[in-house]
Amino acid sequence: MQKLRLYVIYNVMKKEIHPQYHSDAVIACACGNKIKTGSTVKSIRVEICSACHPFFTGNKKIIDTAGRVEKFKARQAKAKTAAKTSKSKK
Repeated sequence: MQKLRLYVIYNVMKKEIHPQYHSDAVIACACGNKIKTGSTVKSIRVEICSACHPFFTGNKKIIDTAGRVEKFKARQAKAKTAAKTSKSKK
């Protein structure tokens, strides 16, 4: 009988299938803040970063998309006037 041999197979990355890594990539925010990082993409553009996000800055900032804030405020005002008129009728 032949002896069974156990071979250790090392997990080696295959060549030429992985994207190029840029250690000097830049994340550019709409507020003007730039962050250096490492990524497979050379430059990344974002709308909100930690320098301008309300959670990190403590400032309240409303980002309106297609007039949604105005519609919400109009509904709230209409509901308040409806509640006042219903109380006065009772």
